Amino acid sequence: MPLTAGIVGLPNVGKSTLFNAITKSQVEAANYPFATIQPNVGVVEVPDARIDRLVELFHPKKTIYTTFEFTDIAGLVKGASKGEGLGNQFLSNIRLTDAICHVVRCFDDHDITHVEGSVDPIRDIEIINLELIMADLQTVENRLGKIERKAATNKDKEALAEVSVLKKIQEALAAGKAARSVELDKEELLIIKSMSLLTLKPMIYIANMSEEEIGDASNNAYYQKVKAFAEAEHNEVVPICAKIEEELSELEKTEKDMFLSDLGIGESGLDKVIKAAYHILDLCTFLTAGEDECRAWTFHKGMRAPQCAGVIHSDFQKGFIRAETYSFKDIDELGSEHAIKEAGKLRLEGKEYIVQDGDVMHFRFNV
Repeated sequence: MPLTAGIVGLPNVGKSTLFNAITKSQVEAANYPFATIQPNVGVVEVPDARIDRLVELFHPKKTIYTTFEFTDIAGLVKGASKGEGLGNQFLSNIRLTDAICHVVRCFDDHDITHVEGSVDPIRDIEIINLELIMADLQTVENRLGKIERKAATNKDKEALAEVSVLKKIQEALAAGKAARSVELDKEELLIIKSMSLLTLKPMIYIANMSEEEIGDASNNAYYQKVKAFAEAEHNEVVPICAKIEEELSELEKTEKDMFLSDLGIGESGLDKVIKAAYHILDLCTFLTAGEDECRAWTFHKGMRAPQCAGVIHSDFQKGFIRAETYSFKDIDELGSEHAIKEAGKLRLEGKEYIVQDGDVMHFRFNV
Protein backbone atom coordinates (compact mmCIF):
# COMPACT_ATOMS: atom_id res chain seq x y z
CA MET A 1 0.00 0.00 0.00
CA PRO A 2 1.19 3.59 -0.56
CA LEU A 3 2.47 5.90 2.11
CA THR A 4 -0.39 8.20 3.16
CA ALA A 5 -0.62 11.67 4.68
CA GLY A 6 -3.51 13.98 5.56
CA ILE A 7 -3.20 17.68 4.72
CA VAL A 8 -4.62 20.15 7.25
CA GLY A 9 -4.42 23.91 7.67
CA LEU A 10 -6.52 27.04 8.12
CA PRO A 11 -8.19 28.69 5.08
CA ASN A 12 -5.99 30.95 2.90
CA VAL A 13 -2.65 29.47 4.01
CA GLY A 14 -1.92 27.89 0.60
CA LYS A 15 -3.35 24.45 1.32
CA SER A 16 -5.65 24.39 -1.72
CA THR A 17 -2.88 25.64 -4.02
CA LEU A 18 -0.60 22.86 -2.79
CA PHE A 19 -3.31 20.24 -3.17
CA ASN A 20 -4.02 21.47 -6.71
CA ALA A 21 -0.34 20.89 -7.49
CA ILE A 22 -0.56 17.38 -6.04
CA THR A 23 -3.66 16.43 -8.03
CA LYS A 24 -2.17 17.80 -11.26
CA SER A 25 0.95 15.69 -10.64
CA GLN A 26 -0.89 12.53 -9.65
CA VAL A 27 -0.27 9.19 -11.30
CA GLU A 28 -2.77 7.84 -13.79
CA ALA A 29 -5.39 5.58 -12.22
CA ALA A 30 -4.07 2.71 -14.37
CA ASN A 31 -0.74 2.88 -12.52
CA TYR A 32 -2.40 2.98 -9.11
CA PRO A 33 -3.94 -0.43 -8.41
CA PHE A 34 -4.85 0.06 -4.76
CA ALA A 35 -8.07 2.08 -4.84
CA THR A 36 -10.32 4.42 -6.78
CA ILE A 37 -8.96 7.94 -6.36
CA GLN A 38 -11.49 10.09 -4.52
CA PRO A 39 -11.90 13.84 -5.26
CA ASN A 40 -10.05 14.79 -2.07
CA VAL A 41 -7.21 12.31 -2.61
CA GLY A 42 -4.09 12.89 -4.72
CA VAL A 43 -1.59 10.14 -5.46
CA VAL A 44 1.91 11.09 -6.63
CA GLU A 45 4.94 9.01 -7.55
CA VAL A 46 7.94 9.11 -5.24
CA PRO A 47 10.89 10.21 -7.41
CA ASP A 48 13.83 7.80 -7.20
CA ALA A 49 16.98 8.26 -9.27
CA ARG A 50 17.92 4.65 -8.52
CA ILE A 51 14.88 3.37 -10.43
CA ASP A 52 15.76 5.70 -13.32
CA ARG A 53 19.25 4.16 -13.42
CA LEU A 54 17.90 0.58 -13.28
CA VAL A 55 15.61 1.41 -16.21
CA GLU A 56 18.69 2.51 -18.19
CA LEU A 57 20.38 -0.82 -17.44
CA PHE A 58 17.45 -3.28 -17.78
CA HIS A 59 15.11 -1.57 -20.33
CA PRO A 60 12.05 -3.10 -18.61
CA LYS A 61 8.55 -3.40 -20.06
CA LYS A 62 7.17 -1.70 -16.93
CA THR A 63 8.52 0.84 -14.46
CA ILE A 64 6.78 1.32 -11.12
CA TYR A 65 7.79 3.86 -8.49
CA THR A 66 6.41 3.81 -4.97
CA THR A 67 3.52 6.22 -4.41
CA PHE A 68 2.53 8.78 -1.81
CA GLU A 69 -1.16 9.44 -1.16
CA PHE A 70 -2.39 12.82 0.13
CA THR A 71 -5.87 13.31 1.61
CA ASP A 72 -7.08 16.91 1.75
CA ILE A 73 -9.15 17.98 4.77
CA ALA A 74 -11.14 21.04 3.70
CA GLY A 75 -12.86 23.54 5.97
CA LEU A 76 -10.87 23.05 9.18
CA VAL A 77 -11.23 26.25 11.23
CA LYS A 78 -11.10 27.42 14.83
CA GLY A 79 -13.93 25.72 16.71
CA ALA A 80 -14.25 22.81 14.27
CA SER A 81 -14.42 20.35 17.16
CA LYS A 82 -17.49 22.26 18.39
CA GLY A 83 -19.20 22.24 15.01
CA GLU A 84 -17.69 25.32 13.34
CA GLY A 85 -16.90 24.95 9.62
CA LEU A 86 -16.89 21.59 7.88
CA GLY A 87 -13.46 20.20 8.77
CA ASN A 88 -14.46 18.12 11.76
CA GLN A 89 -16.75 16.05 9.52
CA PHE A 90 -13.74 15.02 7.43
CA LEU A 91 -11.17 14.34 10.16
CA SER A 92 -12.13 10.66 10.07
CA ASN A 93 -10.66 10.59 6.54
CA ILE A 94 -7.14 11.03 7.93
CA ARG A 95 -7.39 8.68 10.90
CA LEU A 96 -5.87 5.89 8.84
CA THR A 97 -3.04 7.99 7.37
CA ASP A 98 0.62 7.51 8.35
CA ALA A 99 1.36 11.18 9.02
CA ILE A 100 -0.23 14.63 9.02
CA CYS A 101 1.04 17.50 6.85
CA HIS A 102 0.12 20.83 8.42
CA VAL A 103 0.33 23.75 5.97
CA VAL A 104 1.22 27.03 7.69
CA ARG A 105 1.27 30.49 6.10
CA CYS A 106 4.72 32.10 6.30
CA PHE A 107 4.30 35.02 3.91
CA ASP A 108 2.74 38.52 3.98
CA ASP A 109 0.29 39.48 1.24
CA HIS A 110 -2.27 42.22 1.80
CA ASP A 111 -4.35 40.88 -1.12
CA ILE A 112 -4.88 37.52 0.62
CA THR A 113 -6.99 37.83 3.75
CA HIS A 114 -6.00 35.74 6.75
CA VAL A 115 -8.96 34.13 8.52
CA GLU A 116 -7.55 35.29 11.89
CA GLY A 117 -6.80 38.82 10.68
CA SER A 118 -2.99 38.64 10.70
CA VAL A 119 -0.08 36.32 9.83
CA ASP A 120 1.07 34.43 12.92
CA PRO A 121 2.21 30.87 12.12
CA ILE A 122 2.56 29.70 15.74
CA ARG A 123 -0.97 30.87 16.59
CA ASP A 124 -2.24 29.09 13.46
CA ILE A 125 -0.41 25.88 14.40
CA GLU A 126 -1.87 25.97 17.89
CA ILE A 127 -5.41 26.51 16.54
CA ILE A 128 -5.23 23.43 14.29
CA ASN A 129 -3.40 21.34 16.90
CA LEU A 130 -6.10 22.14 19.46
CA GLU A 131 -8.82 20.99 17.03
CA LEU A 132 -6.96 17.69 16.53
CA ILE A 133 -6.52 17.35 20.30
CA MET A 134 -10.23 17.97 20.92
CA ALA A 135 -11.20 15.43 18.24
CA ASP A 136 -8.93 12.85 19.93
CA LEU A 137 -10.30 13.69 23.37
CA GLN A 138 -13.80 12.97 22.12
CA THR A 139 -12.61 9.63 20.67
CA VAL A 140 -10.83 8.65 23.91
CA GLU A 141 -13.74 9.61 26.16
CA ASN A 142 -16.21 7.74 23.96
CA ARG A 143 -14.05 4.62 24.22
CA LEU A 144 -13.55 5.03 27.96
CA GLY A 145 -17.32 5.22 28.44
CA LYS A 146 -17.62 1.74 26.91
CA ILE A 147 -14.54 -0.02 28.25
CA GLU A 148 -14.59 1.24 31.87
CA ARG A 149 -17.82 -0.64 32.61
CA LYS A 150 -16.33 -3.87 31.28
CA ALA A 151 -13.14 -3.39 33.28
CA ALA A 152 -15.04 -2.64 36.52
CA THR A 153 -17.58 -5.44 36.12
CA ASN A 154 -15.45 -8.33 34.85
CA LYS A 155 -12.00 -7.28 36.10
CA ASP A 156 -10.91 -8.15 32.56
CA LYS A 157 -7.11 -7.83 32.28
CA GLU A 158 -7.14 -6.48 28.71
CA ALA A 159 -9.89 -3.98 29.53
CA LEU A 160 -8.05 -2.81 32.67
CA ALA A 161 -4.85 -2.32 30.66
CA GLU A 162 -6.72 -0.33 28.01
CA VAL A 163 -8.38 1.88 30.63
CA SER A 164 -4.96 2.60 32.15
CA VAL A 165 -3.51 3.74 28.80
CA LEU A 166 -6.61 5.76 27.87
CA LYS A 167 -6.56 7.59 31.23
CA LYS A 168 -2.96 8.66 30.63
CA ILE A 169 -3.82 9.97 27.18
CA GLN A 170 -7.03 11.60 28.38
CA GLU A 171 -5.10 13.56 31.00
CA ALA A 172 -2.63 14.86 28.39
CA LEU A 173 -5.35 15.77 25.87
CA ALA A 174 -7.42 17.55 28.52
CA ALA A 175 -4.33 19.62 29.33
CA GLY A 176 -4.03 20.62 25.65
CA LYS A 177 -1.14 18.26 24.86
CA ALA A 178 -0.89 15.85 21.94
CA ALA A 179 -1.15 12.09 22.54
CA ARG A 180 2.41 11.73 21.18
CA SER A 181 3.64 13.70 24.24
CA VAL A 182 2.69 10.74 26.50
CA GLU A 183 5.45 8.20 27.05
CA LEU A 184 4.04 4.83 26.04
CA ASP A 185 5.79 1.47 25.68
CA LYS A 186 5.30 -0.92 22.74
CA GLU A 187 2.50 -2.85 24.46
CA GLU A 188 0.59 0.33 25.32
CA LEU A 189 0.93 1.62 21.75
CA LEU A 190 -0.41 -1.71 20.48
CA ILE A 191 -3.44 -1.43 22.79
CA ILE A 192 -4.53 1.90 21.28
CA LYS A 193 -3.33 1.32 17.70
CA SER A 194 -6.84 0.63 16.35
CA MET A 195 -8.06 4.03 17.62
CA SER A 196 -5.81 5.81 15.08
CA LEU A 197 -5.47 8.91 17.25
CA LEU A 198 -4.67 12.00 15.18
CA THR A 199 -2.22 13.55 17.66
CA LEU A 200 -0.27 10.30 17.94
CA LYS A 201 0.75 10.60 14.29
CA PRO A 202 4.02 12.30 13.26
CA MET A 203 3.47 15.88 12.12
CA ILE A 204 5.23 17.51 9.19
CA TYR A 205 4.85 21.29 9.17
CA ILE A 206 4.83 22.77 5.67
CA ALA A 207 5.95 26.39 5.82
CA ASN A 208 4.38 28.05 2.78
CA MET A 209 6.55 31.00 1.71
CA SER A 210 6.60 33.56 -1.09
CA GLU A 211 8.40 33.07 -4.40
CA GLU A 212 10.92 35.74 -3.44
CA GLU A 213 11.89 34.09 -0.13
CA ILE A 214 11.84 30.35 -0.91
CA GLY A 215 15.40 30.47 -2.33
CA ASP A 216 16.74 31.26 1.15
CA ALA A 217 14.24 30.09 3.77
CA SER A 218 16.62 30.91 6.63
CA ASN A 219 15.95 34.62 6.10
CA ASN A 220 12.20 34.19 6.66
CA ALA A 221 11.38 35.06 10.31
CA TYR A 222 8.07 33.16 10.20
CA TYR A 223 9.86 30.02 8.98
CA GLN A 224 12.42 30.28 11.78
CA LYS A 225 9.60 30.33 14.35
CA VAL A 226 7.93 27.28 12.81
CA LYS A 227 11.28 25.46 12.65
CA ALA A 228 11.94 26.09 16.36
CA PHE A 229 8.40 24.96 17.23
CA ALA A 230 8.74 21.75 15.17
CA GLU A 231 12.15 20.92 16.67
CA ALA A 232 10.76 21.28 20.20
CA GLU A 233 8.07 18.70 19.26
CA HIS A 234 10.61 16.42 17.50
CA ASN A 235 8.67 16.91 14.27
CA GLU A 236 9.79 17.92 10.78
CA VAL A 237 9.35 21.22 8.94
CA VAL A 238 9.66 21.72 5.17
CA PRO A 239 9.79 25.15 3.47
CA ILE A 240 7.86 25.32 0.18
CA CYS A 241 6.19 27.83 -2.11
CA ALA A 242 2.78 26.38 -2.99
CA LYS A 243 2.45 28.75 -5.94
CA ILE A 244 5.71 27.44 -7.45
CA GLU A 245 4.61 23.84 -6.77
CA GLU A 246 1.45 24.47 -8.80
CA GLU A 247 3.52 25.89 -11.68
CA LEU A 248 5.93 22.92 -11.51
CA SER A 249 3.04 20.46 -11.69
CA GLU A 250 2.28 21.65 -15.24
CA LEU A 251 5.83 21.16 -16.56
CA GLU A 252 7.62 18.17 -18.08
CA LYS A 253 10.59 16.78 -16.10
CA THR A 254 13.28 18.58 -18.16
CA GLU A 255 11.44 21.91 -17.93
CA LYS A 256 10.88 21.34 -14.22
CA ASP A 257 14.60 20.77 -13.60
CA MET A 258 15.48 23.93 -15.52
CA PHE A 259 12.88 25.97 -13.63
CA LEU A 260 14.18 24.75 -10.26
CA SER A 261 17.76 25.47 -11.34
CA ASP A 262 16.82 29.04 -12.35
CA LEU A 263 15.27 29.54 -8.90
CA GLY A 264 18.37 28.17 -7.20
CA ILE A 265 16.39 25.27 -5.66
CA GLY A 266 17.71 21.71 -5.76
CA GLU A 267 14.38 19.86 -5.61
CA SER A 268 10.66 20.59 -5.45
CA GLY A 269 8.91 21.20 -2.14
CA LEU A 270 6.68 18.18 -2.77
CA ASP A 271 9.75 15.93 -3.05
CA LYS A 272 11.08 17.42 0.20
CA VAL A 273 7.78 16.66 1.96
CA ILE A 274 7.95 13.04 0.81
CA LYS A 275 11.57 12.71 1.98
CA ALA A 276 10.64 14.21 5.35
CA ALA A 277 7.80 11.68 5.67
CA TYR A 278 10.16 8.77 4.92
CA HIS A 279 12.59 10.07 7.53
CA ILE A 280 10.06 10.70 10.29
CA LEU A 281 8.36 7.32 9.70
CA ASP A 282 11.64 5.33 9.54
CA LEU A 283 10.93 4.11 6.02
CA CYS A 284 13.34 2.79 3.38
CA THR A 285 13.16 1.42 -0.16
CA PHE A 286 14.28 -1.88 -1.66
CA LEU A 287 14.28 -2.48 -5.40
CA THR A 288 13.43 -5.27 -7.81
CA ALA A 289 14.84 -5.25 -11.33
CA GLY A 290 14.53 -7.29 -14.51
CA GLU A 291 13.45 -7.18 -18.14
CA ASP A 292 9.77 -7.37 -17.20
CA GLU A 293 9.74 -4.72 -14.48
CA CYS A 294 11.84 -2.33 -12.41
CA ARG A 295 10.09 -1.39 -9.20
CA ALA A 296 10.59 0.38 -5.86
CA TRP A 297 9.05 -1.03 -2.66
CA THR A 298 8.65 0.77 0.67
CA PHE A 299 9.49 -1.02 3.94
CA HIS A 300 10.09 -0.16 7.59
CA LYS A 301 13.71 0.13 8.69
CA GLY A 302 14.76 -3.02 10.56
CA MET A 303 12.55 -5.44 8.61
CA ARG A 304 14.06 -8.84 7.78
CA ALA A 305 14.16 -10.42 4.33
CA PRO A 306 10.99 -12.58 4.70
CA GLN A 307 8.97 -9.54 5.87
CA CYS A 308 10.14 -7.54 2.85
CA ALA A 309 9.24 -10.51 0.62
CA GLY A 310 5.76 -10.23 2.14
CA VAL A 311 5.55 -6.60 0.99
CA ILE A 312 5.43 -7.99 -2.55
CA HIS A 313 3.10 -10.93 -1.80
CA SER A 314 2.13 -12.89 1.31
CA ASP A 315 3.09 -16.17 -0.46
CA PHE A 316 6.66 -14.86 -0.82
CA GLN A 317 6.88 -14.52 2.96
CA LYS A 318 5.19 -17.86 3.75
CA GLY A 319 7.43 -19.87 1.46
CA PHE A 320 10.59 -17.76 1.79
CA ILE A 321 13.80 -19.71 0.98
CA ARG A 322 16.39 -17.00 0.39
CA ALA A 323 16.97 -13.57 -1.12
CA GLU A 324 19.48 -13.05 -3.91
CA THR A 325 20.72 -9.57 -3.12
CA TYR A 326 23.14 -6.89 -4.24
CA SER A 327 23.37 -3.19 -3.52
CA PHE A 328 22.24 -0.50 -5.95
CA LYS A 329 25.64 1.15 -5.52
CA ASP A 330 27.35 -1.95 -6.95
CA ILE A 331 25.16 -2.27 -10.05
CA ASP A 332 25.39 1.48 -10.62
CA GLU A 333 29.19 1.14 -10.71
CA LEU A 334 29.48 -2.25 -12.48
CA GLY A 335 26.62 -1.83 -14.96
CA SER A 336 25.10 -5.34 -15.10
CA GLU A 337 24.06 -8.34 -13.02
CA HIS A 338 26.65 -10.42 -14.88
CA ALA A 339 29.37 -8.02 -13.71
CA ILE A 340 27.92 -8.16 -10.18
CA LYS A 341 28.30 -11.96 -10.14
CA GLU A 342 31.77 -11.83 -11.68
CA ALA A 343 32.88 -9.40 -8.97
CA GLY A 344 31.45 -11.62 -6.21
CA LYS A 345 28.99 -8.92 -5.16
CA LEU A 346 25.85 -11.10 -5.35
CA ARG A 347 24.87 -12.27 -1.85
CA LEU A 348 22.54 -15.07 -0.76
CA GLU A 349 20.70 -13.82 2.32
CA GLY A 350 18.53 -15.89 4.69
CA LYS A 351 15.64 -15.32 7.07
CA GLU A 352 17.65 -13.26 9.57
CA TYR A 353 18.99 -10.74 7.07
CA ILE A 354 18.00 -7.14 7.85
CA VAL A 355 17.23 -5.47 4.54
CA GLN A 356 19.08 -2.23 3.76
CA ASP A 357 17.87 0.83 1.88
CA GLY A 358 18.85 0.44 -1.79
CA ASP A 359 19.11 -3.36 -1.77
CA VAL A 360 18.16 -4.90 -5.13
CA MET A 361 16.44 -8.20 -4.31
CA HIS A 362 15.17 -11.35 -5.97
CA PHE A 363 13.24 -13.63 -3.63
CA ARG A 364 13.23 -17.41 -3.91
CA PHE A 365 10.20 -19.06 -2.35
CA ASN A 366 8.19 -22.27 -2.37
CA VAL A 367 4.58 -22.53 -1.20
